[in-house]
Amino acid sequence: MRVPSTEVQNNFGKYLKFVEVNEEIIVTKNGRDIARILPCDDPQKSPVAEEAAEYQTRGEKVTYEEFMELVEDSDQRFELIDGVIYNLPSPSYEHQYAVGEIMGTFYIWFKHKKCIPLTSPFDVTLFKAQDNICVVQPDILVICDPENMDKKGKYKGVPTLVVEVLSTFTRSKDIIKKLELYRQCGVKEYWMVDPKNKLINIYVLEQEEISDIRAFQKGAHEYAESSYFSGLKVELAEVFL
Repeated sequence: MRVPSTEVQNNFGKYLKFVEVNEEIIVTKNGRDIARILPCDDPQKSPVAEEAAEYQTRGEKVTYEEFMELVEDSDQRFELIDGVIYNLPSPSYEHQYAVGEIMGTFYIWFKHKKCIPLTSPFDVTLFKAQDNICVVQPDILVICDPENMDKKGKYKGVPTLVVEVLSTFTRSKDIIKKLELYRQCGVKEYWMVDPKNKLINIYVLEQEEISDIRAFQKGAHEYAESSYFSGLKVELAEVFL
């Protein structure tokens, strides 16, 4: 991200937040690059794809407006949950394999139906509260309200179904923070796909409460089946390696 020196001077704290999530800030003056603000190297972090922990801000809450400024000028992928920015690591092979198998089934099942399945990267803006706007990129989502897509192709509705495939360093966020976010914002069904344990937990959400949890594990079950969409199911032997 390139930022004029006067802007950095006047809003230094904001740009430090961006540096915390591994965004390089290039300071410019009179149209020339004059300096860089970089995150300090952390020897605890591995450079290998999803083995690297997510970067996230540790200081003040980040506003929705600040977040949008960051993502519009960055090539990286970010999420904003409860004022905290998360930098999304590159997914692993088993993660993408599971996403591809589930999405393939969803694509065929929803063909010629009103609802539409989509895959990440695709921003979903959720209004958890008037002063708490969150932006996430679910691995798979099913939208039944395409009228909430604006003219720029930005979606500001509530997905009916969301799928997140867990990984080593995203599972805590997906299990705790995203479940709470989706519950409060009106998502009807949340699939947590766990490649490590070859398990799919399906949370049935009604009136912003968890009304049921259904577990489907490879070896014990042949399919994982949706509660909200009758007849929608995925074959577990195909999802997990």
